[in-house]
Amino acid sequence: MSGLLDHLKQQISADGAVTVANYMTECLANPEYGYYILNEPFGVSGDFVTAPEISQMFGELLGLWAVHQWHAMDKPKSFNLIELGPGRGTLMSDALRAAGGLPEFMTGLNVHLVETSRRLRGFQKQVLNPFSPSWHDEISSLPDGPFIVIANEFFDALPIHQFEYTEHGWLERRVGVADGQLAFTPWPSSFSIEADVSSVGQPRIGDIFEVSPESRQIASELAARCKLQPGCALFIDYGHSRSGFGDTLQAVKAHAYADVLKTPGDADLTAHVDFEALAKSAARAGAIAYGSELQCQFLKALGIHERTDILSARATPDQLAQLKSGRDRLIGGDQMGNLFKVLAIASPDLPPPSGFQVNA
Repeated sequence: MSGLLDHLKQQISADGAVTVANYMTECLANPEYGYYILNEPFGVSGDFVTAPEISQMFGELLGLWAVHQWHAMDKPKSFNLIELGPGRGTLMSDALRAAGGLPEFMTGLNVHLVETSRRLRGFQKQVLNPFSPSWHDEISSLPDGPFIVIANEFFDALPIHQFEYTEHGWLERRVGVADGQLAFTPWPSSFSIEADVSSVGQPRIGDIFEVSPESRQIASELAARCKLQPGCALFIDYGHSRSGFGDTLQAVKAHAYADVLKTPGDADLTAHVDFEALAKSAARAGAIAYGSELQCQFLKALGIHERTDILSARATPDQLAQLKSGRDRLIGGDQMGNLFKVLAIASPDLPPPSGFQVNA
């Protein structure tokens, strides 16, 4: 991806080192060279596999979760079912198949997809065309009304800022050029993080702290909607339940880790999600936050073992092996079960969402 590399070098030469957030945005969404513009990231032949592609049960359980939330909202005759970052549409397709047994739910359903990639929108249209979805570039254009949001592996791809603790205090970590190559370099902070790090603990020299203003803003906007109308949102991603120090920026290519700076635009860039920061942002905006829970606990509470048994009754031996393998990968403590967390936010007058017992 020499085109994006040359573009970044020219930008750095003209304007100075770029923030990690700007670097991520260029790598993933540059209109000419961006990763999501040019690559097919999903599936065995891509760079990574997401939960909906591991097992149909993941989307099916979330579809039944949405039905439960619809009941909790007194079964509105018209409501918006929204997915943020729907990939190839697999999750929503599985969810609606599971929910299809309730005609009243399906009749009032309005599907909305927040997706910036025109290429991925093409895949989604093929899969979800019977449900007449509407597409949005950002959540601000979503319509008013009762709503249910699902965001699986969405926040991990949103840009982060990184800060490093030095003998001179906190400095922002930016991407510059050294000896003709991209390299991290310290820079005066673009904004203060003192309020964020004060509750984390005393940093040591070299500690990294990450902030995703865009993630917090999205959580706040959805929470504000929860305050004005019946609604809830489910966030599922890999990350940490409590804010802390650590460098979690990573690149993935062909199911293996890659150098974050070596081939910009040619690998997926992500960072671990700070679920505590999301929960605090939502609470400040007026919603109630629940969790975060481990994915294994959440899926067990939704009945993944029972769903496996139901599907197994009519499965061939090969299908049965696939069902159990997929289930174990989703809930295994040494696989996705503990690494992935689940956070829900909901309107203050709604009961705790299915899968959650107490609010944070």
